[in-house]
Amino acid sequence: ALDESEGADFLMVKPALAYLDVIHVLNESFELPITAYNVSGEYAMIHAAAQKGWLEYDAVMQETLLSIKRAGASAILTYFAKDFAKLNQ
Repeated sequence: ALDESEGADFLMVKPALAYLDVIHVLNESFELPITAYNVSGEYAMIHAAAQKGWLEYDAVMQETLLSIKRAGASAILTYFAKDFAKLNQ
């Protein structure tokens, strides 16, 4: 609320995955756009698991971004941006 009262253009939540509930509450409580920062540790965790063969990279990457969007983020800052764009051309 302080950020909004000081003139913020948006509210940012990071790390995104650990705070999906916070993204949802902010989206329900404020008129400002909610942005989520999908931090490098979240990105690295998915890459490492994919390299070990524990998960399918493209599917988990897209599901991760979808979960952030479904929580209420208007914009997502992510290291997955180029890979996501290539898959969704």
